[in-house]
Amino acid sequence: MATEQPTLHLFVIWAPDYTDEDAINRRLAVRSEHLRVAKLNEEEGYVTAVNGPLLSPESIAAPDAPKKMVGSMLVVRAASIEEVRAKVESDVYWTGNVWDKEKLVIAPFITKAIL
Repeated sequence: MATEQPTLHLFVIWAPDYTDEDAINRRLAVRSEHLRVAKLNEEEGYVTAVNGPLLSPESIAAPDAPKKMVGSMLVVRAASIEEVRAKVESDVYWTGNVWDKEKLVIAPFITKAIL
């Protein structure tokens, strides 16, 4: 007998970083682990191709402007918001105090695009 798969929904994760002066150093210290796990999550179908760092406005002021990461944005597939919250809270950006826990938003998301 085939096991019925749960219905997967799209969620957007808007995760600004803390703004203290050491926040970028905490981000960079755990970034390789964050990216390793993100790649596994993408291969498993949890993370969609719509993901990446949020940049400061100055990052696009000129073609050669330095890119300053100030957070993350991801669109993910999951059965529930609780599943997404659990994954977020296990991420090294959460446990390493990179993402601002008070400002992080997880919300159901729909799109006409094929993800």
